Amino acid sequence: MTIQINTDKTISGEQRSGDFFSSQITEALERFESHITRIEVHLKDENGKKDGFNDISCLIEARLEGRQPIAISNQANTIDLAVAGAIDKIKNAIETIIGKSQKH
Repeated sequence: MTIQINTDKTISGEQRSGDFFSSQITEALERFESHITRIEVHLKDENGKKDGFNDISCLIEARLEGRQPIAISNQANTIDLAVAGAIDKIKNAIETIIGKSQKH
């Protein structure tokens, strides 16, 4: 499973935070690793450098073997909260899709 993290120009894409988010994603999606080929994370600040409510957006796209990609997004006040919420959403979506395919 390859994880790629992209940020816009207003969010610093530090190696440390990229490694942290990659490890969170890997840990959360570990049991689906054989079904996932690639994860792309897109972080952006909706209103630039100004402070705002729920202005950090995290979009996660998961590419599953033999299926169409799944994309979800989550908005929060901080990068950490946006990523954590998006990880929960993508995990639930993948559980649903893989669970349905295994029942058939």
